[in-house]
Amino acid sequence: MTYTAPFLTPAIFNLGPPELIAIALVMLLLFGSRLPSVMRNLGRGVTEFKKGIRSTDDDDTKTIDPPSPPPTEHSDSTEE
Repeated sequence: MTYTAPFLTPAIFNLGPPELIAIALVMLLLFGSRLPSVMRNLGRGVTEFKKGIRSTDDDDTKTIDPPSPPPTEHSDSTEE
């Protein structure tokens, strides 16, 4: 008897093509009319996530310059 580790099995959760097709058909029946908007929103979410990751990387690489001192007022006129 040979032992095969569960994570080395070729099928995910032991589902074959017929089961995956059946699940896809049920999902299509449930979300068919809303599927384009669901996919669009999913794409927008992924895009925003990537922008967030990219901006975090940019923030890490930027150096922060110290603020410049405020300008001082000089009085050139002599009022006495």
